[in-house]
Amino acid sequence: MGVEQKLGDMGVVTLKLEQVVNWSRTNAMWPMLFGLACCAIEMMSAQASHYDMSRFGMELMRASPRQSDLMIVAGRVTRKMAPVLRRLYDQLPDPKWVISMGDCASCGGVFNNYAIVQGVDEIVPVDVYVAGCPPRPEALIHGVITLYEKVKGEKMKDWA
Repeated sequence: MGVEQKLGDMGVVTLKLEQVVNWSRTNAMWPMLFGLACCAIEMMSAQASHYDMSRFGMELMRASPRQSDLMIVAGRVTRKMAPVLRRLYDQLPDPKWVISMGDCASCGGVFNNYAIVQGVDEIVPVDVYVAGCPPRPEALIHGVITLYEKVKGEKMKDWA
């Protein structure tokens, strides 16, 4: 005996709390503006009218970490910038996610020297890597959709 037979056709929708929370988290992600190099131009163009990331609920990039829950690290991270990046990550409210955009952020790119961090995952935990030098706006949008799929699959036991 199903719910439909007990309730009739009353228009009642039943969902798991987990599904509702994950749906609301994906449709209300606010990215933080954190462009460090040439990848930032591609990140800005993904926000512009041709690609329009606002269709994903990302109306604008926030400049404050306290108003964001998604950090898109776009470009190379220097050793001098690493503590600032970590401080901003720590100021993001929970739950928080990180997208590493571009080869420089993901693995240091062509800059194999002492001054560049060889992967932002040395500083903050990364959820999605977007490859390319610089990656196209379509690649960033694909990374956002990949992050959405990851968030939609989260379980309540993982929230703690």
